[in-house]
Amino acid sequence: MSSQKQPNDYPKFTDVPPVSGMPQGCAWGVFNKGGERDNLGTLNYLTPEVVLRARDEIQKGTSISLNLPLHHPTHPSASRPVLSHTISSLFPHGYPAYDDHVSFNTQSSSQWDGLKHYAHSPTNKLYNNLSYADAPHTTDNGIQHWHSRGGIIGRGILIDYRAYAERHGMAYSPTEPHGITVDTIQKVAAEQGTQFLPGDILIVRTGLVAWYHSATTEQREAVLQRGDALSCAGVVGSLETLEWLWNGRFAAVAGDSMGWEVVPPRKVEYMLHEWLIALWGMPIGEWWDLEELSRVCEREGRWSFFLASVPLNVEGGVASPPNAVVIL
Repeated sequence: MSSQKQPNDYPKFTDVPPVSGMPQGCAWGVFNKGGERDNLGTLNYLTPEVVLRARDEIQKGTSISLNLPLHHPTHPSASRPVLSHTISSLFPHGYPAYDDHVSFNTQSSSQWDGLKHYAHSPTNKLYNNLSYADAPHTTDNGIQHWHSRGGIIGRGILIDYRAYAERHGMAYSPTEPHGITVDTIQKVAAEQGTQFLPGDILIVRTGLVAWYHSATTEQREAVLQRGDALSCAGVVGSLETLEWLWNGRFAAVAGDSMGWEVVPPRKVEYMLHEWLIALWGMPIGEWWDLEELSRVCEREGRWSFFLASVPLNVEGGVASPPNAVVIL
């Protein structure tokens, strides 16, 4: 057994020590160790014990990639550039070989939002009291810290909301602001027979990637480049959601939607990007390709699995492709 604190050793939401000028539940300082500033947030829940328990999810040896091709989506939101990929010959240098050159925005395709991505808007502070102005000039909160701890490895659980809605005749569009409540997440889990465990990585499927694959170029552009009118289905931000996520000891969250949370948010004071990333240090995964995973989970009759993600090792990096695979 390691000497690390385990997920349930941390305070519940209402017992988190108050941070001056911040809302109750702000976790700055909660994960600091020995007077050193923490850069991992809720990834601290991924202790050796939690990872070893996740190993038990490997029963069939079936592996599935959760990553879209880097050139998809073809119309990234927020005016982000698409992938640029060129191949150059080394023949002029005497080698019968090729190199390739890749340039892309780390949030134009499947991604992890890192702890420098989103600030708490009332204070312009990022996780653990890092100022927005200082963020570009420091390696604090950078994604290289995820590498220092060995990547993001643990037990993933799929909440297949899209499949649940189809079974129950609930019609909605994943490109519209359809909200998913905690109560509904729990109902989906119960119907799947999925148990939540401390340190889990919570993955929610809304059906956005399925919509994307079936949409025309014109439909993709119309939906994904709506600017301030951008919308998508996702988890509803509320006090209930915050308490449930924090007290559930989830290490990270991810999904197939553009924002994981419903966009636009119902209440700005409970915007999940601000709470999860800036106040807790919880990574948010977006645009993950969950289609094959959904099919395999349905076939196998279980929605939990071993998950391994090895993001880019960039000093001071803001975000990264997840490079995520699951093994069932």
